[in-house]
Amino acid sequence: MNARLYILQRGSAAIMAPLVLLHIAVIFYATHKGMSAADILARTRGSVAWAVFYGVFVLAVSVHASIGVRTILGEWLGLRGASRNICAVAFGLLLLGLGLRAIAAVVLP
Repeated sequence: MNARLYILQRGSAAIMAPLVLLHIAVIFYATHKGMSAADILARTRGSVAWAVFYGVFVLAVSVHASIGVRTILGEWLGLRGASRNICAVAFGLLLLGLGLRAIAAVVLP
């Protein structure tokens, strides 16, 4: 299982890296243009492209972070077995839910 988690975490990092760079570029663009929150929402409302972009981003972050938290729970708190896995999965699902809620707030009309 550790090899699978290793591959999942590295794979999610490889997905996140270009998405983070694009996200930061968009932030710089918006601030440089002096865009307000209303301007940004006007551009993102109803956009399938932004929904997919941030959906992939949220999914990758949820997988990546939950695996990292699983490791921390084992190393720092000494959790092992099912309790560690349940806490890590719960954390990942929480991140996924919050991220999808944020996407819905920004993209859905």
